[in-house]
Amino acid sequence: MLLIAFCIAFIMGAIVNKTNFCTMGAVSDWVNMGDKNRLRSWLFAITVALIGVLILEATGLISVDSTLPPYRSEGFAWLRFIVGGLIFGIGMTLASGCGNKTLIRIGGGNMKSIVVLTIAGMFAYLMSKTSFYEVLFYPWVLATTIDLSTYNISGQDLGSIVSAVTGKEVDISRNFIGAIFAAILIGVIFKSADFRKQHEHIFSGFIVGSAVLAAWYFTGSAIGDEWKETAEFMDDIPVGVATQSLTFINPMGETFFYVMSPGNTSLISFGMAALAGIITGSFVYAILSRSFRFEWFTSIADMLQHVIGAALMGTGGVLAMGCTIGQGITGVSTLSIGSMLALCSIVFGSALTMKIQYYRIIHEDEATFIKALSSSLVDLKLLPSKLRMLENY
Repeated sequence: MLLIAFCIAFIMGAIVNKTNFCTMGAVSDWVNMGDKNRLRSWLFAITVALIGVLILEATGLISVDSTLPPYRSEGFAWLRFIVGGLIFGIGMTLASGCGNKTLIRIGGGNMKSIVVLTIAGMFAYLMSKTSFYEVLFYPWVLATTIDLSTYNISGQDLGSIVSAVTGKEVDISRNFIGAIFAAILIGVIFKSADFRKQHEHIFSGFIVGSAVLAAWYFTGSAIGDEWKETAEFMDDIPVGVATQSLTFINPMGETFFYVMSPGNTSLISFGMAALAGIITGSFVYAILSRSFRFEWFTSIADMLQHVIGAALMGTGGVLAMGCTIGQGITGVSTLSIGSMLALCSIVFGSALTMKIQYYRIIHEDEATFIKALSSSLVDLKLLPSKLRMLENY
């Protein structure tokens, strides 16, 4: 199973490096240039994974009702997804890329990303393996979590909610609402004549979505069941044996934990194998294409910004229960409302941070944080234009 995870991620890492599939880049293109092609590629990856999950569940090959993390759980921690997503979105912008892009850049020779991986892994470890989360986050997360079972709703996915409202079976509701959601996405994505010509973006979206789907299949099908049954009889039960797909922030924390006890091979998880596969696939492509380049920080300020961003990524990624891939594609493919909240919050956090950075650059002498923030919110149409404090040239 670890080899399967590595191979799936290896292919994805090579293709993502070649096609420059980048979720933060998608937000940047949209916010700064009005170019939505990479955003549509991301949405296409979501659509491919979503349609695949609908088919696999309808045919009984897998079920994503019980997964790692629990995307469809009855405990709807809505504020956790919003706050975690915002923190992660800010962090990935400061760190020049999400978890997946960090791994891709490491494979391409970017030494800055090794620092980002280390810091993000350390904070993900603190969030998942120590009392850091319990002290700072757990009390308010618990206080704001809605128990959907009290409303006779079996899970936080759209299908379960529609089922509770209409009285129809959950499976029927999931297929119905999932098909509508997928059709809307396809319409939005391919409405653009320009995107229909972007074969590389279409290909990269298809591969990323297929990689997420493949991981769902192998961990959730009969192959995955055998893996889980075998693990129950092992002397050292491996961590993270469950139906799951690609996500990268928590595995960074697992990697940090493993490095402290490298002799304990039971700590090597599916996510860690996928993480290694992304880096290796990217590295192989970089070597074959002769695009491998060493890169380091340009200044102390540059290094500090990346360190802060990495810390926020590790913290926000675990709090939101996923990253731009883990929640933005894997989670959304389950129709989870929590995943959709996290995705929207990540995009907003990243877009707002980019706008603030823009104003701080072009108005270097007068751009206080408040002025940059107000002007950024005006640009994002969240404040009236009369509150603009800086000009957008």
